[in-house]
Amino acid sequence: MIHAPDPKAAHVCVRSVREEFPDATHHCWAFVAGPPGITVHIGLSDAGEPHGTAGRPILNVLLDSGVGEIVTAVTRYFGGVRLGKGGLSRAYSRGVSQALDTLPTRQRISLATVRVTVTFSAMDPLFRLLDELNARGREERYGSEVEVVAQIPRGSLVRLQEDVAAFTSGQGRIEVVKSAASDLPTE
Repeated sequence: MIHAPDPKAAHVCVRSVREEFPDATHHCWAFVAGPPGITVHIGLSDAGEPHGTAGRPILNVLLDSGVGEIVTAVTRYFGGVRLGKGGLSRAYSRGVSQALDTLPTRQRISLATVRVTVTFSAMDPLFRLLDELNARGREERYGSEVEVVAQIPRGSLVRLQEDVAAFTSGQGRIEVVKSAASDLPTE
């Protein structure tokens, strides 16, 4: 399993596995090159196994795992025992599930950099709110008003706007400067 932020990266990974194990019977694979569970950028291959017995089971496990931006390639050498279609599907599914159980992951959160301007009387409530929203990289500038630039989870923008409006009686100003994604450790 390797990080695959896009389909191109997933295909590069699959190609490298084929090159590393050129004598293997099958290199079955699947990828989810986007957020967990989103199927816009997915791919799969049975790589010569009976249709639907390898790529689809691998993809189903990835989609159900809650992990995104991932590619999995399973290399198989035929050992003389025929597993049948059900046995192949179960073997590929279990193998990927077991690998996922040991995979270290990080949560990716979309962040928005905001500039908030308030009066000095609203400074303490603003700082408490930013702490509650797990703001990062806070920079403060003091002049006739207090200006704070910080990164907050994009999903917290509405709460920031509502709370700042409430404790400033609508006088606080919020500007979204930019958005980005950040990896946060999974707890």
